Amino acid sequence: MANKRRMSSSELGALWMTYQKKTMILRILEYFIETSENKQAKKLMNGLWKELNPKVGVIEQLFRDEGAAVPQGFTDADVDLNAPKLFDKGFDILLCRILKEISMGLYTLHMTMSYREDIIDLYTDLTKITQKYYKEFTEYLLANGYLSVPNYVNMPNSINFITDKNYTKGFSLVGNKRGLNTIEFSYLFNSIQTNAVGLQLITGFAQTAQNQEVQKYMLNGKKLCKEIIKGTEEILVDSDILPSAINGIAITKSNIPPFSDKMAVYLIFLLSNFGLGGQGFGAGFSLRDDINLKLFVYAKDIYQFIREGIKVMIDNGWMEEPPKMDVNGLK
Repeated sequence: MANKRRMSSSELGALWMTYQKKTMILRILEYFIETSENKQAKKLMNGLWKELNPKVGVIEQLFRDEGAAVPQGFTDADVDLNAPKLFDKGFDILLCRILKEISMGLYTLHMTMSYREDIIDLYTDLTKITQKYYKEFTEYLLANGYLSVPNYVNMPNSINFITDKNYTKGFSLVGNKRGLNTIEFSYLFNSIQTNAVGLQLITGFAQTAQNQEVQKYMLNGKKLCKEIIKGTEEILVDSDILPSAINGIAITKSNIPPFSDKMAVYLIFLLSNFGLGGQGFGAGFSLRDDINLKLFVYAKDIYQFIREGIKVMIDNGWMEEPPKMDVNGLK
């Protein structure tokens, strides 16, 4: 390894972003472990923390080996382990499951941006950890009744091809609105499920925000989540489908923030970007124009909300700047 190639700009950017997200997840886990009253949930989150924490150290060493500044990320100052429980009824594992869902996508992306063997190996290890805990979180939530399985359907007994040009317009040959296919339903169901968790998270953050600008931002996000859930449920109900994505979840009356406003805004920023991607995938694979039109409107609204979050972070000096593409004087 004496002649190990220097770290490229894309690898630096990928590791920098991974460090931000990993240090945030560690702080979230620390608070949830402290407040969890369920032994199994606590054990799962402890296990994830123990496997992720050394990987943060690996990333820090990679930066040091290149002579690069280690990012600040999120530290002990961003979490209050003495804060009372803010969320209840399985919310801790529900959120952790969504964060692992995001991680799976980002690790795949960041691996494609990496060329050095040790960095590819790091993302391979992180992917294995994420897949392991995503599976265990899902099993826990289903066993405890906190997560609903998507609706069942009759299995197809023949192969069919689309011949009706009205199929993409959302109508059948007889002029009635066409029902959803299973691909369209899956993206809509996932949207309701993730927005239901996001709604509770953002409500809790609005309840505990110390900064008025942050509180306003969270309330705007709460309104947006409600609009997306309501509009998406209407699409399902129009097809005689009654969704049930999330069970339980409760917010306590605590007004003591478990996380800094800085970290709360960044977490919502991350989840909103994930939501934007989900709306894009949903529109890309939907064959009904009316659904796509609604998803594009939601994507526009989410994008504007993301930009609002960036402004809040910049206004308060919380937006850590990614490494510059500094090639001047490069040897």
